Order: sequence, then C-alpha cells, then structure tokens
Amino acid sequence: MYHGTILVDRYRKGEQLDEAYMYSVDKTVEVWRNRLYDISWYMRNLNEFIAREANKEDNCTGRFWEGRFKSQALLDEQAVLSCMMYVDLNPIRAKMAKNLQDSDFTSIQERIQHYKKQSTLENTEQVTQQPKQLMAFGSNANNQTIPFKLLDYLELADWSGRHFDPKKRGAICKTQPQILVELGIETAVWLEAVQNFRRQYSNFAGQPSALRQCAHQHQQSWYRGVG
Repeated sequence: MYHGTILVDRYRKGEQLDEAYMYSVDKTVEVWRNRLYDISWYMRNLNEFIAREANKEDNCTGRFWEGRFKSQALLDEQAVLSCMMYVDLNPIRAKMAKNLQDSDFTSIQERIQHYKKQSTLENTEQVTQQPKQLMAFGSNANNQTIPFKLLDYLELADWSGRHFDPKKRGAICKTQPQILVELGIETAVWLEAVQNFRRQYSNFAGQPSALRQCAHQHQQSWYRGVG
C-alpha cells in the first residue's frame, strides 16, 4: 500500500549514509514504528481500502462508512458480555433480522449453525466443539476462552433480543437467564447496556466500581458510564 523513501531504500541496500541522512532515516523509521500500534492509522487504511473497493463496484464516489471507529477498553466480564451481545444483536436491533439464526454476518449466527451441525452427529462429545475461527466459550480461566458457557450465552441472546420490541417495554419476564444471576447484573441495567452500549460508555466500559478504579489509575475524577 505504501512505498518507502529514497533514503530508506538506499539504507536497506547497504549504502553508507552520512550523519544527516541517517538522522532523516531514523526519523522516518520512528514514524513507521509508531504506526504499527496506532489503531487510528490501522482503521484509516482498512476503511479507505474497503471504501475504494465498494465505490469501484457501485461505480460511485463519496463516503462509504457512516463515521469513525469506536475504541473502548472492556474492564470486566460484564463489559465483555454486553459488548459481544450488542454486536451480535445489531441486525435484530436494526430490524434487518427477526431472529438470531437469520442475523447475517454475526458470530452468533455462525456459532448456532455450527452447534446444530455438531448436534446431529452421533458422537455427542463433539457437540461442545466450536468454530475454529472464533474464540471458544469456556469456564477455564487458564485457557484463552471467553469466560462464559456457550449455551448460557445463546439463551441470554435469545432472551435479550425478545425485549427489543417497543410493544414489550415494561413487560419484562421476571425470570432472568442464569448467566445474569451469576454475574449479579440487574435486568434493566443489562437491557440498557445491550441496546445503547456505544452511547452508554466512552473510552472505557465496565461496572461502576471498575470504571472508578480505572479513572483513579489514570488520575481522572470519573469516566462516562459510572452513573
């Protein structure tokens, strides 16, 4: 996507450069190294490439993306869970799908399809296997897994999606899914989070105690979402 500079190319070929030239090379390399862990730079290039390809396909010009990306640090399990759910329920919230199975381009749709395939196999041990390209659910803290059970997550997603209908506002089932009970999350707080996750938090997401602790570490008085 990018070409190097003349001086850097000469340096890479093994040419001996004087002090002034090497100073310029070092400055250029410093900029490149900073870009390697710059989320803004990465998203700018990713978005620009996709926008150019999409405009080429549609034979048009102009903006393709609605706005800038959102970068938030997830401070605790509640934040991880609600952020995942917010993304997985996007098609239902946008009225592009009526159920989880029809929510195209979501990981939860892929997990459901994979689970159904596995459940038809005679070997019941394979039912717990999950898509290799997605991080697996599991309760083992020593492994790199999402710290929840897959079936609990599917139950919670189904329950949450049913409460997006404005006609059902206020008619919330008294029986919470077990995963909310285990994490001590109130029903109203949960439904607010999965419907308005991006607006509810700013750079950090989590329970009030986690947000206060994070703010204290960064010498701030508070972070959005504490209330």
